[in-house]
Amino acid sequence: MTEHVDRSEPEAPAPSAHAAVTPADAADAARLVAFGLQPRLQPARDQEYAELLRRYREDPAFARLTDAVAAGLGLVVLEVSPRAGMAVTAAEDSVFAVRMGDYARRTSADSGDRFLHGLAHLAVAAMAFPRPEDLADDGYIGRVSVNGVDSFVRQACHRLEERAQEQGENTDPASDAPGLEAAWRVWARRSATGATKDARRLAGSTTGIVGKAVAFLTDSGFLQRTGDDNGGTYRTTARYQLQVRDMAGSAALAELLELGVVPVTDGTPTLLPADESDELVADAGLPFHS
Repeated sequence: MTEHVDRSEPEAPAPSAHAAVTPADAADAARLVAFGLQPRLQPARDQEYAELLRRYREDPAFARLTDAVAAGLGLVVLEVSPRAGMAVTAAEDSVFAVRMGDYARRTSADSGDRFLHGLAHLAVAAMAFPRPEDLADDGYIGRVSVNGVDSFVRQACHRLEERAQEQGENTDPASDAPGLEAAWRVWARRSATGATKDARRLAGSTTGIVGKAVAFLTDSGFLQRTGDDNGGTYRTTARYQLQVRDMAGSAALAELLELGVVPVTDGTPTLLPADESDELVADAGLPFHS
């Protein structure tokens, strides 16, 4: 009787579920996060960036490592995709967080204008994505203009003033008690362009404030400038859509949209017709969307 001898190759040991992280892996993860902090950089134009994105999407262990690096820096990963790249936003306690106070100091010498700059950013977001389905559609592109945003806020001011009158609230507080004034009252009283002879846009005017807001968003990779009409026209990017999605649950944005100044009928948002009493910006550009 012949004894059977098993000459097959011994089975290779199963790979460890938690492979050791090498310094090279950590460096690649940090490199990808660094790419994400350059919002104007397009993955399609950088081979290393595109390769790291592919690795993130195909290698769960590398994705977890990259997420951990981002979290350690106080960053929240919004999306990792070819369209948006490594899209991150800064948590409140992150060293990368931009404080409204810091932003206002960079854009205006008057610290009292901080909430006006905040209102401008809120209005840009509301006009760019007025409907939930706009935020949900990855292919949606919003377009805004500086004059259009200022006109939108001024009409919102008019709506809020009407609401205050209906509720019997004080609509004309004492000038020496600015703390009693709501942001909309201050905006409504501020000049749209300034008082220069050639009507140049002053930094402290409302269109100047909107102009600073859209310039900041453009530098941050959230908007792209498309023209000079109506004080400057802009289109949204995938990163900005993700940012607005992140803030969509804010009460301030919801309240601004609920005013109905950007009504939705056939899917194309437009500004409501102005009353004769409205002080609208001359040649205010209306937002249009693709």
